[in-house]
Amino acid sequence: MPPKPKTEAERQQLRTLIIDAARELFVSKGVEAVTMREIAKRIGYSATSIYLHFADKEAVLRAILDADMLALATSLSAIMQIADPVERMQALGHGYAEFALTYPNHYRLMFMAERMPCDPDKSNLQQNHAEQDAYYQLKTVVNDAFMAGRFRPELNNVDLIAQTIWAGIHGVCSLQISMAEDKWVAWTDINARLLLMQDVLLRGLLKTNH
Repeated sequence: MPPKPKTEAERQQLRTLIIDAARELFVSKGVEAVTMREIAKRIGYSATSIYLHFADKEAVLRAILDADMLALATSLSAIMQIADPVERMQALGHGYAEFALTYPNHYRLMFMAERMPCDPDKSNLQQNHAEQDAYYQLKTVVNDAFMAGRFRPELNNVDLIAQTIWAGIHGVCSLQISMAEDKWVAWTDINARLLLMQDVLLRGLLKTNH
C-alpha cells in the first residue's frame, strides 16, 4: 500500500487519483455498481484513505462532475472572445465536440450515463458563471445573436434555441462515442457530420439574409 500523503501536493495528487479511478469505474460498470472499496482497490489504497477525502460515493461523483464541467467551460473560454455571435456559436459547437471526443469517458459520465441530477446547491461551481458554466456560455452566445437580430423572427426563446443547438451537437458526439466501432453503420467522417449538423441547425435558425 502506498504511503499516507503528508503534504498538500500529495493530498491533491491522491484526490486526483481517486477521481480518475472512480470516473473509469463509473463509466464501465455504472455508478450504482461501484463501491468505495472498489475505487480504493483500483489505486492501491485502503477504503479508509478514500473516506478521508470524500464522505461517500455521491461526494466522489460530485467532485468528478465539478472537475469535468469546469474543464469543459475552461476549454471554451477563449472562444467567448470572438466578436461575431454567429461565428462564436459555430466555434463553440466545434470546441464542445472537440472536448467530448477528446475525453469520451468524461463526456459519458457528464451527459450520457445514468446518474443523479446536478444540484447547484451541492456543487462547488457557480451556476450562470461565464468561466464555470458551459451552458451559460452557450446561452450567452445565443442571447447575443438574438439581440443582434440574427435569428428568424418567430424564434424568441433563448433557452429553446440554446437547448436545440446543444441537442444537435450532443447527438453527433454521443453517437460517435457509443457507436463509432459498430460495423452495422457505414459511418462517415465525424468532422463532416459535425459540420453538416451545425450547418443544418444554423440554416434553420438564422434569417436568410445573413
